[in-house]
Amino acid sequence: MEKKQKRWLGKAVVLLCLLAAAAAYLFVPSVNEAFRQVAAMFATGDFTVVREFVASYGSYAAAVSFGLMVLQSVAAPLPAFLLTFANASLFGWWQGAILSWTSAMAGAVVCFYIARILGRDAAEKLTSKAGLEQIDGFFEKYGKNTILICRLLPFVSFDLVSYAAGLTSMSFWSFFVATGIGQLPATIVYSYVGGMLTGGARLLVTGLMILFALSALIAMLRKIYMERHKKSTGRE
Repeated sequence: MEKKQKRWLGKAVVLLCLLAAAAAYLFVPSVNEAFRQVAAMFATGDFTVVREFVASYGSYAAAVSFGLMVLQSVAAPLPAFLLTFANASLFGWWQGAILSWTSAMAGAVVCFYIARILGRDAAEKLTSKAGLEQIDGFFEKYGKNTILICRLLPFVSFDLVSYAAGLTSMSFWSFFVATGIGQLPATIVYSYVGGMLTGGARLLVTGLMILFALSALIAMLRKIYMERHKKSTGRE
């Protein structure tokens, strides 16, 4: 009975938070405008735009960056690497790496618990049904090792993995440790590169990252399709 009460309490808290955020977006003009600015900022694909937005908050810049990282985690699939680049450029590569890593961890925890408490329907509404099914395929093949594997692959959505993990039976601490270890190498590399990027080099690296991500995603989808096709023909 106690476990059921805790689950219902957790569900009520998460639902209230989501409803409060939705109400603020719909009925508070300043909040609505802020969300639109953030969405437009990420849509540019330009980390200098993100950097300028974060820097405009002065002494609160780090807190704003932290909040944006959590927001982009929940509102998957906004590009987190833009924030990582911006943090490195604003705060130095290692300070930016620490900020990016800790805020990404916070975002991952939020996604994990949203899925665990509210279930698959809520996770699908915040992400996509097809995206979660792709990550389900990884869990079927690699089990708990999926977290570590996917965190090391830059083309796999960080946030989708967090939501999908919350729908499994794995413990929170297994998820948390694997996420922390898995995302550290990419965070360090992106931060180090982001701290040096200027002008044409920035555009070149950003373009190459997008091209690599799209190529890898196509390869992954093809592999999943071939495996499913093989299973379906085998059953016949």
